[in-house]
Amino acid sequence: MHLVSNDIENYIEQFSSEEDEVLGELSRETHLKIQMPQMVSGNIQGQFLEMISNLIQPKRILEIGTFTGYSAIALAKGLSDAGILYTIDVNEELQPMCARYFEKTNLSSKIKHLIGDARKIIPELNETFDLVFIDADKINYANYYDLVFDKVRPGGYIIADNVLWSGKVLEDKKDKDTLAIHQYNQKIASDSRVKSFILPLRDGLNIVQKLG
Repeated sequence: MHLVSNDIENYIEQFSSEEDEVLGELSRETHLKIQMPQMVSGNIQGQFLEMISNLIQPKRILEIGTFTGYSAIALAKGLSDAGILYTIDVNEELQPMCARYFEKTNLSSKIKHLIGDARKIIPELNETFDLVFIDADKINYANYYDLVFDKVRPGGYIIADNVLWSGKVLEDKKDKDTLAIHQYNQKIASDSRVKSFILPLRDGLNIVQKLG
């Protein structure tokens, strides 16, 4: 997932705000105990998500792909006073760990952690979202986009993670995940209903604003 050198990443960390203490603890536990710990958002991406959320002051956020809860916490910090974040994941084994950290950050009342197939859960959510964050199985990125689009308010945002896929999107021969991400980026670029750009932060974020 390194699109910039380690030295640049270290420089960015040095001159950015310090990581929230509880999020730092969550990141350490993830790296010590959980398989594929590189999936955790980390400080810089977390700071970005928190800042975006603070700017929007969303009433409703949908996250697809919880993992250990780092990005859910970062996003939930920007919720309006009565705001709610829904986060969906298929892995129920990580739910207790997520719940523990949601409690530590005093965000349990603002986060609804749903376990199951997002393709089945999303249609059942009777909500209008200000912000959607997609960070789940890459094969279904386009499906998730289609499922959430009509549930996003005009002017709202859809952010998808890992859209540069360690630079693999540039390769001629693409595996199925890389191809799915590339096709997702193509889909967004050709969608006249939105404005979008790709931010080369960490592994790439495709940021979409739904037009009115």
